[in-house]
Amino acid sequence: MPRTALVERNTLETRIRVELNLDGSGRGQFATCIPFLEHMLDQVARHGLIDLDIRCEGDLHIDAHHSVEDIGIGLGQALAQAIGDKKGLLRYGHAYVPLDEALSRVVIDLSGRPGLEFQVDFRRAMIGSFDVDLFHEFFQGLVNHAGMTLHVDCLRGRNAHHIAETVFKAFGRALRMALSPDPRMADVVPSTKGSL
Repeated sequence: MPRTALVERNTLETRIRVELNLDGSGRGQFATCIPFLEHMLDQVARHGLIDLDIRCEGDLHIDAHHSVEDIGIGLGQALAQAIGDKKGLLRYGHAYVPLDEALSRVVIDLSGRPGLEFQVDFRRAMIGSFDVDLFHEFFQGLVNHAGMTLHVDCLRGRNAHHIAETVFKAFGRALRMALSPDPRMADVVPSTKGSL
């Protein structure tokens, strides 16, 4: 069964379309008018081996907050839809990713319980025209709607671009692990409760 999803989410603030294939080749296509976020989403696609197409029209004349948060929400909804009942999945994933002086760790549990621990300190508020506070909003929207527990820790780093890139690359790789099939579990939900 293909693990794909198409989600459209329209509000007074944004119009979002997210299409994904969890068993893709890492192809990313983005039209959000937020270039740095697109660069980060491309890391998720490439390192997660997820085909990801995200379109967003938002109220950027105000700022990028609504668009970034709603893209996280839409991606979370698409992940939940594509993952389905989680039978046969590893469920847990983790990754450490370095980039020069920066090193980040991401740990995921496809638990059905939304939770975010985001311990990332940036030394500056902006990367180009992108407000780094919005990364937390993106991941909060994502975990709330994907139903996952996510721990994101930047263990070291000085350059804000490097830090952000290690976070998103590690997220993609941890997600790829959590979504991988566990041949020993076959059609079993990976939980002692019998459901997630």
